Amino acid sequence: MADEHEQWCLVTGGRGFAARHLVNMLIRYDIYAVRITDLGPDIKLEPHEENGSLGNALRSGRAQYLSMDIRNKAQVYTACDGVEVVFHMAAPDSSNSNHQLHYSVNVHGTKNIIDACTVLNVKRLIYTSSPSVVFDGRHGIYDGHEAMPYPAKHNDSYSSTKAEGEALVIKANSMNGLLTCCIRPSSIFGPGDKLFVPTLVAAARAGKFKFIIGNGKNMYDFTYVENVAHAHAYFITNMEPIRFWEFISLILAGLGYQRPKTKVPVFVMTLIAHLVELIYRLSAPYGRNVPHLTPSRIRLLTCNRTFSPWKANDRLGYRPLVSLQIQNFGCRVWFLQEGLRRTIESYSDLRADVYLKKKGPSKATVYLGNGMGLTLLMLRCAVAEILLWRNMKLTLGAILALFALYDNFVIPGYNMITAISIVFVMTLVFLFIHGKLPDKFNAKINNGLFCCRMGYSVDKIMESNFHLTDTMSRQAALSVVSSWNHAACTLRSISSGNDSVIFFKDTALSLLILALIGSMSLQCFFEKVLPFAFVAFYLYEKKEDEIDGFIQKLILIGRLSNHELDH
Repeated sequence: MADEHEQWCLVTGGRGFAARHLVNMLIRYDIYAVRITDLGPDIKLEPHEENGSLGNALRSGRAQYLSMDIRNKAQVYTACDGVEVVFHMAAPDSSNSNHQLHYSVNVHGTKNIIDACTVLNVKRLIYTSSPSVVFDGRHGIYDGHEAMPYPAKHNDSYSSTKAEGEALVIKANSMNGLLTCCIRPSSIFGPGDKLFVPTLVAAARAGKFKFIIGNGKNMYDFTYVENVAHAHAYFITNMEPIRFWEFISLILAGLGYQRPKTKVPVFVMTLIAHLVELIYRLSAPYGRNVPHLTPSRIRLLTCNRTFSPWKANDRLGYRPLVSLQIQNFGCRVWFLQEGLRRTIESYSDLRADVYLKKKGPSKATVYLGNGMGLTLLMLRCAVAEILLWRNMKLTLGAILALFALYDNFVIPGYNMITAISIVFVMTLVFLFIHGKLPDKFNAKINNGLFCCRMGYSVDKIMESNFHLTDTMSRQAALSVVSSWNHAACTLRSISSGNDSVIFFKDTALSLLILALIGSMSLQCFFEKVLPFAFVAFYLYEKKEDEIDGFIQKLILIGRLSNHELDH
């Protein structure tokens, strides 16, 4: 099938993330003509590929594409005919929990590749495995090496079937002249990844990456994708272990998202994961998708997983082409080197500022920001941050403060005037004591921060915090004027009798809500309204489209009912 004057290699799963980089590197080295196989009926090039080395190679005949399913033996034999080297990279998504799929591809598919190689006299087979083949999901790995045995039980179906496929490849070494080896690249990242970084960003946008599971100190090896293509043998890492959660934070912060800060114990998240898994298992017959939060993934995110590339370094002279990061003389300040910098720059379309600019503020933010019009702009922003759970410390602080007010003033039965007076007096006493702190405390101030002997750090309140700048004063005045003018326009529109929507939405509904709040006791307000606000606004922001769609359906049903009654 192949041109007898060309030396051909085959890359299975050639349209996958790491495989694309390998294909480009093989084309640039110009040692082999490259046959690319994947499940798609034809190859669809992205613009940069069309005008790059891959597009040129396909047009010149130095590369070709074949549609192939490695589970189909006849298609595998056709693809392997005439090639000297096979880079076997095809595999299902590791996050998929379908054991049958993993087994059919990673075991049966790999066996088809081996059979074709031995029958068609292919000289070399390089199998892309995974470090997970030596991971049992419970015990961390530090500086792991190739001599580590497979565990008795793996963490998931992907790991166990990759181990079976790897064992088949190793066993096939020297079979009918075939030379084999296996590569175990660790946690690949880089430009072109359509899974890792996009998944991080989607989770960050959904508010799911505010927490660190465990103590956040577990070490990981991440490998830049170009280094994987460069080595393609043995355990391959960037030779720069880094804390897993620090790496995640660097990616998210580089794209403009909040770093995860709050630490949650592993056992708590494991219990939650078991519960979620049980719920999804019970609801699977009704079409529910596999959950992202599973016990196996919790174990994966909280264990040490570092590996030694010594064998590749010793036998191949392997060194990473692209570095990951360096640390600044022991300080917790990270300088982004090529690997992270290139990765972050390649996802400019996923940056937080770009996303927010396209999407605009959520309706929940708009509602909280446009309140009754007499609230200062800064207070509006604080309320939105608290009720939408965007600033976890601020939200939890507000909840604790409200609980303290409830416990000390509402339950004892104080009226509103008495409660406000007591809070005001307590605030004055606190500020008086704070202002009289001894000089020995003030001597420890460093950029407005002093450290107590108990080991806690407290922000000292500066006098400037109580002053309103000219800009803040103007913003407050403009806010009041704008709210007044908006109210005047609304009243004018209502008085004309031409806009019933404004009447019902902006006036009747607002007055009804005020009447309900005004008629209830302070205790009822704390017990019902405030908990509802903390839950309702958060849920509405996360499920805005679904809730709006449901409301629109109710409105449509109401209109249809009225229409039928009229006729």
